[in-house]
Amino acid sequence: MNKSIIWKKNDNLKNKKEIEKEKFYGLYIDDQAINYHKSFSEYSETSLHILKNYSKKVGIKNVFIKDESTRFGLNAFKVLGASFAIGKYIGKMINKDMSEITFEYLKSGQWKKELKDITLVSTTDGNHGRGVAWTAKQLEVPCRIYMPKGSTENRLKNITDLGAYGEITEYNYDETVRLVNELAKKNGWTIIQDTAWEGYEDIPKWIMKGYSTLAKEVIKELKENIPTHIFLQAGVGAFAGVMASVFTEEYIKNPPKIILVEPSNAACFFKSALNNKCTAVGGDLNTIMCGLACGEPNPLGYEILSRYCDVFLSVSDEMTKRGMKMLNKPLKDDPKIISGESGAVGMGVLDEIMTNPEYDKLKTYLELNEKSNVLIISTEGNTDPDVYKSIIEE
Repeated sequence: MNKSIIWKKNDNLKNKKEIEKEKFYGLYIDDQAINYHKSFSEYSETSLHILKNYSKKVGIKNVFIKDESTRFGLNAFKVLGASFAIGKYIGKMINKDMSEITFEYLKSGQWKKELKDITLVSTTDGNHGRGVAWTAKQLEVPCRIYMPKGSTENRLKNITDLGAYGEITEYNYDETVRLVNELAKKNGWTIIQDTAWEGYEDIPKWIMKGYSTLAKEVIKELKENIPTHIFLQAGVGAFAGVMASVFTEEYIKNPPKIILVEPSNAACFFKSALNNKCTAVGGDLNTIMCGLACGEPNPLGYEILSRYCDVFLSVSDEMTKRGMKMLNKPLKDDPKIISGESGAVGMGVLDEIMTNPEYDKLKTYLELNEKSNVLIISTEGNTDPDVYKSIIEE
């Protein structure tokens, strides 16, 4: 029988006293992104919920869930990265610093001449491309989104409904990224991608910076409840990398333990930890966690996670199914949270660690106990309602 969780501790974990020596230290923690996002009429802080009854049941002080299902009406957090990166890119074009730019300023129409030759293009499993398409629609610029094989028609429709061209390719995620790179070179399109490669690092860094808004909100919402453990799901690792960076630096005197979670068929960071070097995985990357079905680490994310992450987990699809069902039908008066296939995996994994004696060694290693403040980020809602319903009703 296959294990639900396979784990590997980080042999290269940096001592907190060495953190300030890292070249990426301070890169993502300032308020530039959140100040920009506050200029959006759609902006409001998403909810941070506490599962009091569940926490008591499993012997944890607090379990907090950041719920991104209401972000900008797009059912996922990814628009934070796309919108900031596109704003930064246009700012460079018009020689404006981000401190001088609001979203309304960019939407005003006075830059139509400068934007008339731009076409934005990206690869997505769903949420990132939707964020790119939404931003492009607001700014009235053309947008093309390419999706890997296995993507659902509902997720494609989410994108085309925003006026973007959308297409499901015959390739896996990483192969589709390479296809889009070639198409962009041929046609002069601007790639807005959340992974980096040689010669393409600025926009991925800006996307990661955009995600920092989420972390800054959580820090404010937690108040005195300093997190001891953070479960972060990883696709290419851009989101997980910036979360690990911001939370580690914010709580530098006592940084939280970072637990990275990946689907077993797309566990490139787990494999990288085993090999002690950045390593890709190939194949179809089959998993219901489609937003995490990425086989090649973002080098920028790997740089951070290889130093800040305490434990790497490779997990089965059953873990996210469990998390989705638990959050949909919570204990007693704990809040109900609609969390999709890529959003709920941290919850399922936490429950497996806390309730299955097979993982007592992992629980002990992580020091998950009555003193723990655990943070889980539900990165998406029911982005494909049909898939969500089928899992909840199993």
